[in-house]
This record gives sequence, structure tokens and C-alpha cells, in this order.
Amino acid sequence: MNLSINTDFKISIAENLDLETFDFTIPNNYIGIRTDIALAEIISDLSRSKLTNWLKEGHILINQNTAKPKDKIMGGEHVFITPPFNEESQAFSPENIELNIIYEDDQVIVINKPAGLVVHPGAGNWSGTLLNGLLYHYPELANVPRAGIVHRLDKDTTGLMVVARTLNAQISLVQQLQVRSVSRIYRAFVEGYPFKEGIINKKIGRDPHNRTKMVTLDHGGREAITRYRVLKQFDKICYIECKLETGRTHQIRVHMKDKGFPLIGDPVYGTKKINYQPEVVDAIEQLERQALHAIKLSFVHPTTNETLNFKTRMADDMRNLLAALSFGVQLEAEDWDDEDDSNWEIIYAYDKD
Repeated sequence: MNLSINTDFKISIAENLDLETFDFTIPNNYIGIRTDIALAEIISDLSRSKLTNWLKEGHILINQNTAKPKDKIMGGEHVFITPPFNEESQAFSPENIELNIIYEDDQVIVINKPAGLVVHPGAGNWSGTLLNGLLYHYPELANVPRAGIVHRLDKDTTGLMVVARTLNAQISLVQQLQVRSVSRIYRAFVEGYPFKEGIINKKIGRDPHNRTKMVTLDHGGREAITRYRVLKQFDKICYIECKLETGRTHQIRVHMKDKGFPLIGDPVYGTKKINYQPEVVDAIEQLERQALHAIKLSFVHPTTNETLNFKTRMADDMRNLLAALSFGVQLEAEDWDDEDDSNWEIIYAYDKD
């Protein structure tokens, strides 16, 4: 039977998302129509499948009672809708998150990211991210794609990041990253004893058996190049410096794992068994993350064409681990990242893997 539907009566969910609950009465000309079909006709900006789920989940009540999608409309029913909280809608909302700003001008911002701070909103982290904090402290970034973010650090990796304040600055920084002229140098602690220095050139892609992890691949994947050198060798652990040629997800963590030297404390790619001196075990337990810090960053300023070099103090939890490992061992200034290393490129080796 064909029933006439009054298409003049419409409700917009988008216009009511600021309300905890809103309600309306179903017109009599929907009598005999399934509830889900009637609601889909009335609510103009939600799909029938979405409304069906809301009915099943109790976000929609008919005459203050739950209803089934197939129930027929009698006419005059009072509909109460309580939209579920949409986390994604908060993804680009400003939030007052404290940021450690190392440098800023009218074109760029350099940040020392702490552990635990997600860089960009995504599944499971739609708020409380660096992007949300940037939008709060720099409202103009709402006009720049991704709030000016041009590269990322893992949630629990600490250290330096550059953010663009203008679209032109973002274009410049992205181009520099593409041609690999941005210098990104990290400090890390790894299990075992890698060669004194070397280069790892292995493609990285999603683990076909676990899509949340990355692995090195012989076929497929994306080019990934990591250079490293050993700064100090301790009992079962090495303190290393790494330089990225590319910027793949989890790159240093995956490359060092592939070589047989996983990062200390890495919850995804590391080993769970800890068999070190008690003071080292305590320092690792206090670390509660992978021992990885982005210590140096260098790029060309988008408007002045000046090369800017930044270096930050290694995170305290990693300094504590270095101190525990170094008990009775003489450390040099460079071990604590305090040296003048402007010639780092010259002393770095390019040995084949």
C-alpha cells in the first residue's frame, strides 16, 4: 500500500547537537509506516541504518519507551532523542593543553613534546591531542590544514617537532620533508650490541597479521632509511643516536627491532623479560615507554631561508636511565647531549647494512 508522506516536516540532527535531548511529535500522515522509515523521512541528515542503531541502543524513545525499528506508527507519537556523544566532533576543538614552546615566530612553532601526548586526533584519541592544544593557543591555525602539523612523533616519544603557522610555511616544510632536507636526530636505548655505526635501509609497512603494528617488508611497504651510531655501550644495553632519512610510522622502533636490538621499554616491539641490575630495572620501570627522544631538529626557515638548528635536553626519564646505566662509568658531555655538535653530519658514518 502506498502511503502519502508529508515531506514538509523535517528535523535536523546537526542543528540540535548542542542540546542534550530534543523532541518532536510525529504527524498523523505517517500512520502505518515503520518507525525506522518514518524517522528517516523526518530526520533529514541521518541515515536509516544510523537511526535503527539509535533505536536499538535506546537513544531514541517513542512515548518515553524503547521501540523496535519495525513497529508501525500510530500517529501523534512523542519522540525523544538523546544523541550519543560524538567524539569525532571534538577532534578539531580547541583545548587548553599546556605546550612546551621552544621557539616561535610568525611562521613556525617548535615544540618539545612530552610523553603521553598524541599528536593528531584519531580512533581512540579524538581529543586531548597536540592539535587540540595548538588550536587553543594559536586560534589562527584553524585556517591551516591539520593545524600546521607537518610531521609526527609517537604518543610516548618525546622531543622536538616543528609546526607551521601559515599555509605558505606548511608548504615549505612539507617540501623540505619530501626532499629529506629536514634533519631529525634521536637518542635511544636499545637491547644488545649493534655495530658501532651503520645504516638500515628496509621498507616498512603494516604487519599483515596485526594491523596495529608495523614490520619490515621485502615486498610492498614504503622506503625507510635510518642511520645510527653507538654513543655508549653498557651491560646488555647500548645508548645510540639515530637520524631519519624518511619518516615512517614507528620507523626507528621497527628498524632496530628488525636488526635484533629493540628499544628499551618498547611495549609493542620490545622484549618483556628484564634481566639487568636492580637500579637499571627500576629506571626502566619508571620509564613506562619506549626509550626514544627527538633531540635535534634542523630546517630552513620558510621566509628568511635561514637554517634553524634546535636541540633540547633529553627527557628526564631517559636521563635517569642513563645515570643508572652509567654507575661507575665516566661519561662525556656529549653523552648528556650538552656538546656543540654542529659537525654531526661530518662525523656520521654511512656504512652499508
